[in-house]
Amino acid sequence: MTKTYENILVELPKPGVGLITLNRPRALNALSTALFVELNEALQNFDHDDSTNAIVLTGSEKAFAAGADIKEMKDLSFSKAYNTNFIASWSSTIPNIRKPIIAAVNGHALGGGCELALMADILYCSSSATFSQPEIKLGIIPGAGGSQRLTALIGKSRAMEMILTGKNFSGTEAGQWGVAARVFDSAEECLRGALETAGKIAGMSKVSVCAAKEVVNKSQDTGLKEGLDYERKVFHGLFGSKDQKIGMSAFVEKKKPEWSNE
Repeated sequence: MTKTYENILVELPKPGVGLITLNRPRALNALSTALFVELNEALQNFDHDDSTNAIVLTGSEKAFAAGADIKEMKDLSFSKAYNTNFIASWSSTIPNIRKPIIAAVNGHALGGGCELALMADILYCSSSATFSQPEIKLGIIPGAGGSQRLTALIGKSRAMEMILTGKNFSGTEAGQWGVAARVFDSAEECLRGALETAGKIAGMSKVSVCAAKEVVNKSQDTGLKEGLDYERKVFHGLFGSKDQKIGMSAFVEKKKPEWSNE
């Protein structure tokens, strides 16, 4: 049984899949510390739940998350923001979740909403989705990874243009630029596609899924030589798992593997 929250909805739509929906409709899912406290807790609960193997994160058809709640931060001083490490909790939990997270983005994904989407392992969106880092228009800059993750995905020049002007880019462009893995014609198709992919992942060995996510993420913060060495060590280590024996035996015997997740 899933817990009830004020700012998010938590469901188990299919075996092995957890679904988290941002749920502040009057504020277009504007992000706040209160929302992230709940989101981080829900993510950690799914991460620790043996029956959940993949997580989908979404918002509404109108807004994935239309930025941060400006009311929460407009009166902050430098000393308070610095001393409390303001918004660090917004981006500290998701990178440490071991299970794959798929973001299904529809409508507005602006500012912190764009940054939240970029934290996911896989990003799906509808063609009509709108992304941007408009913080420059408020006299600040992205503070939850936008300048780093967006630049890594679309390149320095294009990221500079987006961040220095606050210009929007569409879901279609997100697919063309490599921000989104897949682009769908409608919000319904986007969420359905994310849940289908999550279901496929949930049907794999949990051991190899965690290992695969780990080595791909390693490629983002290390050089090629170190990354290759790391990948090979994890690859070798999987030969000590029960699921390697199960998977390869099932392949040879031409039958479906029944994973032990060990």
